[in-house]
Amino acid sequence: MTSATPDDEKAPDAGSFQVDLRGLVDLLSHHLYSSPRVYVRELLQNAVDAVTARQALDPVAAIRIRLRAADGTVSIEDSGIGLTVDEVHSLLATIGRSSKRGGEHGLESARREFLGQFGIGLLACFVVARRIRVVTRSARTPWAAPVEWLASDDGSYTVRTLPDEARREPGTTVYLEARPGVGEWLEPARVEELARDFGSLLPYDITFAGPDGVARPITDRPAVWDRTHPTPASRRVALAGHCARVFGFTPLDSIDLDLPVAGVRGVAYVLPEPTSPAHRAGHRTYLKGMLLTDHASNLLPEWAFFVRAVVDTDTLRPTASRENLYDDETLAAVRDALGARIRQWLAELAAGDPQRLAAFLDVHHLGVKSLARHDAELFALMLPWLPFETSDGHVGLEEFAAAHSEIHFTRTVEEFRQIAPIAAAHGLGVVNAGYTYDAELLALLPAVRPGVTVTELDAGAVTDRLDPVPTTAELALASFLATARTRLDPHSCDVVLRAFQPVGVPALFLDDRQARQERDRATAQENADSLWSDILGSLRGSAPRARLVLNHNNPLVRRIGALPDAELTGTAVESLYGQALLMSQRPLRPADSTLLNRAFLGLLEWATHPTSATDAEENRA
Repeated sequence: MTSATPDDEKAPDAGSFQVDLRGLVDLLSHHLYSSPRVYVRELLQNAVDAVTARQALDPVAAIRIRLRAADGTVSIEDSGIGLTVDEVHSLLATIGRSSKRGGEHGLESARREFLGQFGIGLLACFVVARRIRVVTRSARTPWAAPVEWLASDDGSYTVRTLPDEARREPGTTVYLEARPGVGEWLEPARVEELARDFGSLLPYDITFAGPDGVARPITDRPAVWDRTHPTPASRRVALAGHCARVFGFTPLDSIDLDLPVAGVRGVAYVLPEPTSPAHRAGHRTYLKGMLLTDHASNLLPEWAFFVRAVVDTDTLRPTASRENLYDDETLAAVRDALGARIRQWLAELAAGDPQRLAAFLDVHHLGVKSLARHDAELFALMLPWLPFETSDGHVGLEEFAAAHSEIHFTRTVEEFRQIAPIAAAHGLGVVNAGYTYDAELLALLPAVRPGVTVTELDAGAVTDRLDPVPTTAELALASFLATARTRLDPHSCDVVLRAFQPVGVPALFLDDRQARQERDRATAQENADSLWSDILGSLRGSAPRARLVLNHNNPLVRRIGALPDAELTGTAVESLYGQALLMSQRPLRPADSTLLNRAFLGLLEWATHPTSATDAEENRA
């Protein structure tokens, strides 16, 4: 049984995509590449890949790469593998085709040494060139004549064979003629600068010649971190000079980044000044000696924001534009390994060079604290060195834990500043956990120092440490305390009488997280509609309230306690409450602001009120 196509059906026409070269170049220059400068990298890359392929074919062949620039033209000559006429048609005129594809032309074994992976090749040079001329001779078929490929930025090209004398040795020379308006990118000084930037670590000797014809070396190998130096001090000086040239600062220290298994070598430079943990520094990354990017922000862990790194790798993958690293599992493994190397450096400093460690932590303790959150072993190692603000001053947690088995902490800097002098005077161990990472590290302390307890500071803990007032004295002030408690009860604040140092502090406002939550709930209930007010009212708990601790040692408090006028006493207590609130630097609620205003005006009224009958008569007169 057979089937037939109906007479009214026709076979589809075959066709191929047409590429607008100018549109494609515009796409490359505006969306793929960050700058026209990458054309120098493409020239160097093609030359290096050509000589790499030549060495795979003929290991004893002489290797040569020469870059020249003059009069709005740039050329690069190599003694590489070269191309035949068929390869010119196939590779140079077909977008997306690469001479480095596995298995093609017998180069599978050499492919891993190539820099290029995406077959864009000379196309990128049209970003700066209006015409590209390639003269090449194949090393695989040395008897074949040289070939010329001449292409324009309008998408047209010609291919022709040349006489033998046009190029007698295998290899390729590429000539670029500048497009109007981009001539600055082909100026000799700019070309030499870009060539040194991109190619200083390439594995072959590369020279550059300007209009004077004098050839100058571009490559500068081995890399500074791989060179031998007579002493460790001279090596540190050499690395510091390299950092100053590359990054513009003199490093506090340098860390070798050597991962042979991952094919990564380099150095991390420690910044001499503190930087924000939110800042993602860019790291200078080379791929097989070719500069890939100055902005590889994903090379190191986020916590390592205190270093800038320079590395050369032969295992990590570049992105399509070859201007950054592709974030895959391999990069993740390398990132973890580099982070471990930086951590090892810290451990070595702690064990053998405490002075350098102290100098480092003076600047970058925040970065180490960030790392220590996820590394209990490092945290234990850094305990004597990491600075914390405590009621005993700026000390390490090791020393502070030795003095205080029970450690309290405050969540805000303001709360700590208010309580620190009183805590120090009464032997209460308090740590300021209002800074980045400190609360997290304090939570880890009992795990690395058994026997130490860490709790958030609450009003009860402070009050219990303050000296009680003798019973007779407190009974004598019973009326005063009753008036004070009545006045502050609407503000969810209890009043307690204690004797504490320093004497100059008349009152101390204390609360804890539960008390703050209860006040916030009450405020929300007052401002809510009836439905939400009922719901919030049902959530009212028995959490402890804030406390105003009056200092019986303070002469002002004793004088207020002896006032015969209950109204004046209440106004004075409200003033003490407001002053304590301001000292704690907590945000004021509307009710607190109203109380402060009322107390201030009340005291002014009392200060200006007539105090005797004679004064009253004088005022009437």
